[in-house]
Order: sequence, then C-alpha cells, then structure tokens
Amino acid sequence: MPITPTEKIWMNGELVPWDDARIHILTHTLHYGMGVFEGIRAYETDQGPGVFRLTDHIERLFRSAQILGMEIPYTVEELVQATKETVASTGLPGCYIRPIAYFGYGEMGLNTLPCSVDVSIACWPWGAYLGDDALTKGVRMKISSWTRHDHNTMPPASKTTGNYVNSSLAKVEALKAGYDEALLLNPQGFVAECTGENIFVARHGRLITPPLSAGALEGITQDTVIQLAKDMGFDVVFGELTRSDLYVAEEMFVVGTAAEVSAVSSVDDREIPAPGPMTLAIGEEYGRLVRGQVDKYKDWVELCS
Repeated sequence: MPITPTEKIWMNGELVPWDDARIHILTHTLHYGMGVFEGIRAYETDQGPGVFRLTDHIERLFRSAQILGMEIPYTVEELVQATKETVASTGLPGCYIRPIAYFGYGEMGLNTLPCSVDVSIACWPWGAYLGDDALTKGVRMKISSWTRHDHNTMPPASKTTGNYVNSSLAKVEALKAGYDEALLLNPQGFVAECTGENIFVARHGRLITPPLSAGALEGITQDTVIQLAKDMGFDVVFGELTRSDLYVAEEMFVVGTAAEVSAVSSVDDREIPAPGPMTLAIGEEYGRLVRGQVDKYKDWVELCS
C-alpha cells in the first residue's frame, strides 16, 4: 500500500519534518538486517486517538532487541510517550505506527558490538492490510514453497527486520500465483504462521493456533483474540497443525495489527466456510474492542491526549 506522508517523524528524541527523516546509505542495519520493529495501530475513539496495546508492543520491541543483543538507549516509558506525541502530531483520528530500532551509521562489518543504536517512530494512515472486506469475504491462501526459519537459524521470536525477507519471498510468490496471502510451514512440516499474521483454525468446534515452538511470533493481536474468544465462551488452545488440518478446517482466520481479524476462504484452492460463526463474532467484537467500546478491556486503549 502507498505511504501517505504525515507532518513529523520521531527520530532519536525529537520530532523532525517527514522529508528530513533520513539515514545514511551506510547505515549498518540497511546492509545486514539487524533491526527490530513493531506495527501498532491508533484508532479513533470518542476521546481522540487511542493506541491499542501500546505498552505491550513497546515491551515486545525491547524483547526483540534483547534477543539480538541490541541495547535500546531509551526506556519503555520514554518510547510509549514518544509514540503518543508522534500520533498527536499527525492530527489524524487514527493511524498505523511503526517504531524501529536499528544499528546506525559509523561501523561496518558483521560485528554489531561497536554500533550505535538509533530509534525512530513514524505514523501514517493505513487501511486493513488484507482488504476492508477481509473479515466478511475472506482471503485466499497458498502454502508457500518457502519454509519458516528454524529457531537456530533466524530467531522467529524476535520481530527482526531481516526475518521479513522470508515473509516477503512468500508473500510475492503467493500474489504472483493469484492468492492474497501465504502460509509458512516450519522445517518439521507444521504450520508456523502467515507472512505477517498468526493463524487460528477451527477443528471439532475449538480454535487452534500454533505455539511459539512452531516458529510463530508471539502475537499481541493473537493474545488479544485468545482472551476475547475465551470470554465469549470459545475453546482455544495452542497446538500443532498440519497442512491437512487446514484443508479440512471448519473455519479459519488470521490476525495481526495490520490485518486485524481476517477470514480465510480457501487454502490451496480447498474452500473453507468464510466467515465462520466464531470468526465473525470475534472479528466484530475485536472491532469494538480496539476502539475502546468494550469496558472490560478499556485499559488496552491508551489515549494520546
């Protein structure tokens, strides 16, 4: 999706004009992929923009950095406040937010120990990643020929810039083949996740989502949906899934900050009911939740005012 510029981007402690938010061509992370990032959304609420699970996202950014051995030169609280200031500077009622921490200019080579760490936060308007009607119409999936990283190859538990080469290869392969999204299997042949979303599969009346051990990222939207589904009376478990489980699913959906809750209508041209009753109920409740309209979880929506 094209990027619509906003007025300011936060860079290393200050808001700078959008067009001045630049880095040097020899920035270390540009060459080696050693950066960590988050995708967050601010939604329009009756009290102004509300960022959904902001602190949880920033804490995950720090966990990702910890896995890479990267020391972020700010606290969680400082980046939470910086995010709110950046969102407020856009004047938008809601937006997508991209914090990123990266090894900066000044050192080259594979040794990151002498490298400085820079942090930026950008915001822009961005619609639903898989389409505005993905919840009700569903998306067509393809199992990718690319395999999800093994834990001892690239750490899938870290939301690392370099990891997304894997996702980009799978995404483009799926799009060129006429599908909307790709599913990645791990080296053992079990379902890991999609290119940027966690997956939920309904089998025998309960929802199953792959565990972290399968190579799935510890999704914040995934965690949200698990709590929401349980409160709605649905049985949800972590469990291994094979491609055959996908082909005979009673219903299926994927979740993520960018995609929100999106139904799956087919996998490898095997049709799946979309949206299923659990998918639709969870998707609609999620929409109310992120806008601060569900009292039980109002503390998950952090206002920028």
